[in-house]
Amino acid sequence: MARTLAVTGGFVVPVSSDPIDGGTVVVTDGVITAVGGPDTAVPEDAEVIDVTGSWVLPGFVESHGHLGVHEDGEGWSGNDTNEMTDPNGSRFRALDGIDIEEVGFRDALRGGVTTAVIKPGSGNPIGGRTVAVKTWGGRTVDEQILAMDVSVKSALGENPKRVYGDKKQTPSTRLGVASVLREAFVAAQNYADKRAAAAEKDEPFERDLGKETLAAVLAGDLVWDQHCHRHDDIATAIRIAEEFGYTLVVNHGTEAHKIADVLAEKQIPVIFGPMLTSRSKVELRDRAISNLALIAEAGVKVAITTDHPVVPIDQIRLQAILAVRDGLPAETALAALTRNPAEILRLDARVGALEPGRDGDLVVWSGDPLAVDSRVERVFIEGRAVYEPEPGSATPRVVERWERFGRTSWMS
Repeated sequence: MARTLAVTGGFVVPVSSDPIDGGTVVVTDGVITAVGGPDTAVPEDAEVIDVTGSWVLPGFVESHGHLGVHEDGEGWSGNDTNEMTDPNGSRFRALDGIDIEEVGFRDALRGGVTTAVIKPGSGNPIGGRTVAVKTWGGRTVDEQILAMDVSVKSALGENPKRVYGDKKQTPSTRLGVASVLREAFVAAQNYADKRAAAAEKDEPFERDLGKETLAAVLAGDLVWDQHCHRHDDIATAIRIAEEFGYTLVVNHGTEAHKIADVLAEKQIPVIFGPMLTSRSKVELRDRAISNLALIAEAGVKVAITTDHPVVPIDQIRLQAILAVRDGLPAETALAALTRNPAEILRLDARVGALEPGRDGDLVVWSGDPLAVDSRVERVFIEGRAVYEPEPGSATPRVVERWERFGRTSWMS
């Protein structure tokens, strides 16, 4: 029997279309089947939740974070972000270091985040594969995966040159970092050619996990997530991407406003942030929240990131609010939390907006999420309640994972 949820009466903001006052969202077996006004048909067997007076939006998408691989407050024991023993970490995967019991996953629900793209850190020129997960609901991280193959994390600028410069090995300069990337891609091109020749002749071929990853980038199957702050590093990212023909996404983009017209011409998006940080290194000297408005005004598609745990993931909305204060249009700010990150990282077939065919990831807010005093009241992931009102309490409760499976505890 189909499992159907109908959320009715709220101010529905689909993001992909105009808001609907007194709207209805119907989710069947985890997928949105209807979004409409008060006259939208609701199946007789549906669980109906009336949210009159509240706002209903798609769950936010955190497009660049280290949720579960850099556990908030756990020190070195919980930090598996960077395997800084090899500048070319293309064979590494963030998925293998994720602890779904990290407190950040609970914070994500409280902040309205239902999808997170989890990435290795920026200590290596090539950090490894990223993964997109839902922020709650599985017994293991594997049951929360939205997309296994999303992108590859890479870093330019101060981080990799500092890490390997301290070790007195290549790369210790920006020149060296760029050479690591070029050499890795040339090796991947040669690998792909040999693989194709072996397949054509039906000959055995010895696989290499790192080169397989980079070959997938060159084939267009994986996005290239480029950590870069300074405008000259962004220019280098563009130069190398055009040399090898892969899909580039600028991550952080602190000085992207200085060449925003170039990024717009080349249709290169920017995942901007984190914004609530100090100028902790030289490449952040021109850090300003207002830079995001300048980038978007130039026509660049933008998303907002907390870089969790650099900024706690539940503060992603606060960053959007501050960006609006500093000139970012409110409509763009909401898109930068939902539709844009989903489109940038090719997740928009399932998340990022409320429309039929996408996952039933809904967040019910007490009011406009870009108003400081609004709070998350309910969260649904694929139509299942994961954060809901607590009887007798003003604070909603997280629905524990084991409850989804009819248990009273992990041990039951």
